This record gives sequence, structure tokens and C-alpha cells, in this order.
Amino acid sequence: MIPRLLAALVAAALLPAALMLLPLLHLAPNRLVSGSPVAAADALGAWLWPCLALAALGPGLLATGRGKVTAGLAGLACLGALALLMAGLGAGAAELTAGKSLATRARLASGAWAGMVVLVAALTLAARRARLPGAGLTASAGAAGLLACLWMTDRLDALSLAVELRARSDTLGVALRDHLVLTLGALGLAAGLTVGLALWRRGRGTVELAVSGVQVVPAVALLGGLVAALSALLAAVPVLRTYGVSALGGLPALIGIAAYLLLPLWRGQQAARRAASPAHLAAADALGLTSHQILASIRLPLGAPLLVGGLRVAAVQALGLATLGALVGAGGLGTLVFDGMAQFAPDLILLGALPIIALSLAMEAALGGLETALRRHWPR
Repeated sequence: MIPRLLAALVAAALLPAALMLLPLLHLAPNRLVSGSPVAAADALGAWLWPCLALAALGPGLLATGRGKVTAGLAGLACLGALALLMAGLGAGAAELTAGKSLATRARLASGAWAGMVVLVAALTLAARRARLPGAGLTASAGAAGLLACLWMTDRLDALSLAVELRARSDTLGVALRDHLVLTLGALGLAAGLTVGLALWRRGRGTVELAVSGVQVVPAVALLGGLVAALSALLAAVPVLRTYGVSALGGLPALIGIAAYLLLPLWRGQQAARRAASPAHLAAADALGLTSHQILASIRLPLGAPLLVGGLRVAAVQALGLATLGALVGAGGLGTLVFDGMAQFAPDLILLGALPIIALSLAMEAALGGLETALRRHWPR
């Protein structure tokens, strides 16, 4: 009893202590400087104590109880704390920037980011203990819905990240589209190459060595090499320009990203091929099954989870690597990231990086769930 009570007290005290000790906002005269830190009392104002109370209640309930009702109450407390934190920060930013120049920025600081991460993690844990379907996705959807409501009611308008989002909303939409096209195009190209290489039965060792060797080449160096190679090719065969081939843009980015995706897809394909043991195949032959029946009833059920596992790794890797496509003129969210780095604008960097993180987590959750479902449906 005493250890559980002690754990509850510690869990309930950690997040409020972090919110009180760490700065929640940085107030800066413009977007290029870090500014001065703003403590919780000045950043949240009247929102402070209700937020701290719910931030203590949620983790405390998670530490004391295991039932669904307790987990549900903990999740509601965490969601409420997140709502109060974000609404309070929006109100505090509006108050701090009121009457100042339009260039003044109120930027989220370490305490705000730590609070959001901890509350979303606690919300996910509460959803899992409440046995909600897709606990991670449910928690993420709840947090995203909350932020959308605050955004639509103009509660977050004074925050620097919201200012950057309004200023570059059109650019962000185009960058997001280009990023997804580049990611899916590279995945499709790598998947097609993997299938083609799998047909070369005698060269599997060579293929394994080649796709593994690509991984040791730095991505920027590979993209630079591809640009140089395509430039030489176009100089030798100028007619290729009439077909839209260019040394810069999407083509070198697609080839470079696809080269890195070959290894996880190749290993997933090889693992799927070996999933059916000789004993399985011998038993199928003894039963008189045809090759198509063996594929449909043995190889595919045993190998499908492994194929999806390789695809999951490759998809998440592709979303990250597509960021570097901006270096060769392929567009994507990397454009915002590198523009922010060039301008020393942290919120512009976040405007490009946060969607990449969200897409990666969503892709990981979706394909991970599919892989788990296949393993349950077709146990080995």
C-alpha cells in the first residue's frame, strides 16, 4: 500500500514541478532571436492552478489504479490538463504580445513541449489501460482534435508557431503534397526493383552486398553523386531533356531515396520467402497441392507479416529521407526545414519537422497494426 501511495505522490508531483520550474514561453522582439524565458505564472496566468491540478491528477490516478474506470478518469484528466495548458499558453502569448510590434514573437519553450509530450504519453497509457481500440491512435486523435478545436476558435493565434503557419499555409500544403508524392514514388520504385531483383536467383549474394553497401554512403553524398551523374548523362545525351529528365528535381531524389529503401524491402522479402520451412513445403507436396495453392495457403500467410514489417521500416525511412529532397530541388517539407535553418527561425523549422514526425508516427502505427493483425490472423 505504502509503495503504491508513494508512487502516486511522485507521479502526481513530477509534471507540475516541471511546469513550474521550466520556462513555458520565450518572448522575443522578432522571429530570429531566442528571447527571454517566461515562467509558468506569467505564461498561464489564471489558467495555472487548474492546469497543475489536472496535471497532478492524471498521472496520480495512473499510478494508483488499474481498472478501466480509473484509467478513463486519468485520461480525461490528462486531456483536460492539455486543453488548459494550450489554451492558457495561447492566452498568455496574446497578453504578452499585446501592444508590441507585429514582429514580436511568443515561442513555446522547453516546459511547454515537455508538458505536451508527457500528457500525450499519459493519455496513451490511459487509453491502453482502458482497453480502447488502437490506444495510440485514439490518444493521438484526441490530442489532435483538441488542438484543432483551439485553432478554430483562435485560441492559439498569438503563438509564434501559429503565426508562421498562417503566413505559410499555402506553402505548407504544397510542401506536404510534394513530400508524400516523393515518399510514395520512392517506395513504389524500390518495391518494383526488389521484386525484379528477387527473380535473379543466382545473384542473391551480390544483391545483398549491393543494397547493404548503399547504407554506408551518406545521403547527401549520394544525392550529390546522382546530380553529377545525371548532369553527365544529359551532356552526353541532350535529347533526354525533351522527355523531362533533369539533373535537379524529383528524379535524383527518387533514385537516391529508393536506393536506401532497397535494404529493408529486400530483407523483408527474403525473410518472407524463408518463412515456409522445408517441412511445410514437404507436407504440402505430400497432400498434392499445386504451386499456386502452396503460395495462397502457406507462403503468403506465413510471409505476409514479414513483408509488411519490411514495408513498415522502409515507409518510415522514406518519410525521413524525403526531407533531404529539398537539397536537390525536389520540394517537400524539407524546404521549410532548410529555410528555417538558413534564417535561424526555429518555428519555421518546426513547421516543417512536426508534420514529418506526425506522418512517421501515423505510418508506423498503421503498418505496425496491420503487421500485428496479420500475425494474429495467420499465426505461424
